[in-house]
Amino acid sequence: MPKLNKRLVDSTERREKDYVVWDDNLPGFGLRVFASGKRSYVIQYRAGGRSRRFTIGLHGIWTAETARREAKALLGRVAQGDNPAEQKQLDHYAMTVKELCNRYIADMEAGLILGKGGTPKKPSTIGTDIGCINGHIIPLLGRKRVRDLTRADITKAMNDIIVGKTRRTKKTGNLRGKSILRGGRGTAARAVGLLGAVLGYAIDAGVIKTNVAHGIKKPKDQVRDRRLTPAEYGLLGKVLRDARGDAKLAMAADIIQQLALTGCRRGEIIGLKWSDVDLNNSCLRLSMTKEGASIRPIGLPAVELLENWSTTRTGSYVFSGRRSEDGPIGNFPTLWKQLLADTTLADITPHILRHSFASTANDLGFTEITIAALVGHAKGTVTSKYVHTLDTALIMAADTIAGFIDCLLDGVEFKQTAYALDRASRKAALDQFIQAAVGNDNTRRLAPAVKYET
Repeated sequence: MPKLNKRLVDSTERREKDYVVWDDNLPGFGLRVFASGKRSYVIQYRAGGRSRRFTIGLHGIWTAETARREAKALLGRVAQGDNPAEQKQLDHYAMTVKELCNRYIADMEAGLILGKGGTPKKPSTIGTDIGCINGHIIPLLGRKRVRDLTRADITKAMNDIIVGKTRRTKKTGNLRGKSILRGGRGTAARAVGLLGAVLGYAIDAGVIKTNVAHGIKKPKDQVRDRRLTPAEYGLLGKVLRDARGDAKLAMAADIIQQLALTGCRRGEIIGLKWSDVDLNNSCLRLSMTKEGASIRPIGLPAVELLENWSTTRTGSYVFSGRRSEDGPIGNFPTLWKQLLADTTLADITPHILRHSFASTANDLGFTEITIAALVGHAKGTVTSKYVHTLDTALIMAADTIAGFIDCLLDGVEFKQTAYALDRASRKAALDQFIQAAVGNDNTRRLAPAVKYET
């Protein structure tokens, strides 16, 4: 047959069965004519000892000349050892982002995806990650093939989350339950970070070789600098005292007071078990927190509250649910809003109590590493299972901060807070300690305390 050109292609007629018109000038290049009348350009070649056929595209979309140029390029690749038909099949079945995410979720639930400290991710973290994947990543990127994913794709998805394109509310399986997906800068940053982890998992699985999520500039979340003022602490204390007269609100008031006095996270106090409470050593031995197992020093005001509750409450949880003593309280968020709804504190969150605790500790002169140990930050948390007696300095710090906040809740007004370096207070405290240690008869008296103006 002569060279394939427009005139020859247009003159071909359909038959009962498909047939191929081959080009004499370019061996392996041909035009397939279907029984339906459609025509497509193909190449025929051998690879791995077998004859292979690869379809370039339909006539009309491709012309004879453009198809010829493509055929030359493909046959050149064949000469170098490539197999276009096999590559096309691989591309067709290439893993999508959705398929990768589903594999990641399955391995995460099986405990094969490790989190902080090289341990499997906690159930709460898994739930949060699944919500982010199904709510943000899959809707925006799920249909894309992992190998074709670009930085531009991820950046666009991040911007879509920021402006709220994935924001929605849906019902859950629980009675009157609902799931609220919010957009925003923080959500977008966390979604990109999680996608980076998923792509890192894909690298380990041999799906891709590079992680295109690395290096993407993520938006900085809003810094939470809200803290309670002394007057707001006083107002909060009054709200809590009033709430204890209502049986429905009393336990929520107890939880809020413990949050304020300890700086713990909301979930750590709500899920607190009596087995986690070590009153003799003035600490909470939390088996599972955001940073893993953690020993949390607590001040004397918090200890005394727990001692009082231990004599009147049964069940495994300190704050048991109303329906079952074997489970924690379940409606705390609702009670929190109800308690503070008609006050100027309606805008605060449990995290603000935690931030206020740390800020108060800083005001009192305690170092960052001490504060980190008190609130359970990763860089300072006490995690060793062999620790039975905590550093006395940590207990004293917890006593000072909790005592100070407890007074604020009672409406006490302090004129100044810089006590850590007050020489007279330090000498008086040390003198009292030595008297108690050696007995009144053998007291080693310190030099008279020198008073400094503050």
